[in-house]
Amino acid sequence: MPLTIVQAGRRVRFVAVNAGHGFQGRLASMGLVPGVEIEVLRNSLHGPFIIAVKGSRIVLGRGMAQKIIVE
Repeated sequence: MPLTIVQAGRRVRFVAVNAGHGFQGRLASMGLVPGVEIEVLRNSLHGPFIIAVKGSRIVLGRGMAQKIIVE
């Protein structure tokens, strides 16, 4: 399922990215690699999408979050 449908407060596992190598590399440099646990901190209709990965907070645009597949 895409990351954008996960409610705030839930933890999910990163599975894949539906995007090109450049975007995949950018996410990997932020610690978003397959198998890593993600906690959704904020998911509202307006404003940024905020997640926590390995103790760091990452702010994503909704378009970016839509391309991230989790389970």
